[in-house]
Amino acid sequence: MPGNPHVTILIANLPAERDRRVIRECLTLEEKGFDVTVIAPRGDKSLKVLPGSRNTRLKPYPVKVYGSGLLTFAVEFGWSFLCIAVRLIGEVLAGRAHAVQVCNPPDVYWPLALLLRAIGRPWVFDHHDLCPEVYISRGDGEPNKWVLRALNAFEWLTLRTATEVVATNQSFKDNAVRKGVHPDKVTVVRNGPSLKEIKVDGDPQEPVPADGVLRVVYLGVFGPQDNVEGVVLAADELTRLRGRHGWKIVLAGDGESMPSVRALVAEKGLEDVVELTGWLNGEQVDEVLRSATVAIQPDLPTRMNQLSTMAKTVEYVGRGLPVVAADGIETRRTLDEAGAYVPTGAPEEFAAVINELLDDPERRAQMRKLGRDRFLGQLSWEHQAGPYASVFQRLLAKRLPKQPAQSTQAPRIPRQRTGSEQPTRVDQP
Repeated sequence: MPGNPHVTILIANLPAERDRRVIRECLTLEEKGFDVTVIAPRGDKSLKVLPGSRNTRLKPYPVKVYGSGLLTFAVEFGWSFLCIAVRLIGEVLAGRAHAVQVCNPPDVYWPLALLLRAIGRPWVFDHHDLCPEVYISRGDGEPNKWVLRALNAFEWLTLRTATEVVATNQSFKDNAVRKGVHPDKVTVVRNGPSLKEIKVDGDPQEPVPADGVLRVVYLGVFGPQDNVEGVVLAADELTRLRGRHGWKIVLAGDGESMPSVRALVAEKGLEDVVELTGWLNGEQVDEVLRSATVAIQPDLPTRMNQLSTMAKTVEYVGRGLPVVAADGIETRRTLDEAGAYVPTGAPEEFAAVINELLDDPERRAQMRKLGRDRFLGQLSWEHQAGPYASVFQRLLAKRLPKQPAQSTQAPRIPRQRTGSEQPTRVDQP
């Protein structure tokens, strides 16, 4: 008797157990009757099965080099390509990998797409990041035109060699269509936690801090493109607008920019109003967000950020937090009136809007309700699971047994064991 249809998922930039989007995808596929294997960099050496899953197999590979420049990135991704190719071929020879999903970055796996499609296996591209735009955002000065051309070519090849594309928002879908992918072959599956991942029931109520301190929170990665230093400078501006008492900015996370952020806090003498928590576990993340009054998304309105949906933003609105953010296409599509927007992302702009919100509890209450309604109505994983599963149900329809109608509810996603955003090179959209 034939077994369940099998999907193999490929990741190159972080271990499977740290990729919240991929965890949700795996559990959704299991719920719909698929078996799943994930090939990804090695994280916890003791793990053989994805935590929280029924039987999603992990096939990790060792990472020998972590890229920090052009040459080391090339070595890292070359090594990842080799390791993934060997393990993927093993899956095919073992009778698995009836369909394959690859998650970027990087956009270098299109030769494997050609090989798998040649033997009749569907290849799905889960488009996490716009790699050319990421490269531009991380550089100082003009980008190398040859590197940029190569990245654009690799993105085009990755999109065009896929059987279907999963896009994290409408801008990513538009990008794929502009590059020649038929609109019917692109499915939008947004990032967002499940209702069961967060501890908010009904309309979220603003916390009443026992110490009388209103908290403004940033949760996520400290990377060059994340502008966490801008939050510190906004705190400095806030000290001039409202003094040093009754408020605090909480920076929850870590990453390569942590030394410069810590140094800037010390340089400005802001240790009393800026708290650095480091990485938090799931319970601590939930506690920090539930105790906050306002959240900040400090990403500057670059082309990459205009087109990207920040995972932290959906985490914020899922708990009903009002969000202050630089104005951007996808940020507005996510937040709508649950966000308060600044034009350029300058520290003084953030400080002015945060100051206004801290003095306006009625507006905060309205934004809380609007954000929570948007999360319940369209942003939570419950609204993404169906479109995502339908891609593989369509591609592997002949392998799926006929079953009675199943519940439309998304599967239970395990609570986060680490911070909701792990230390990766980019904040995933």
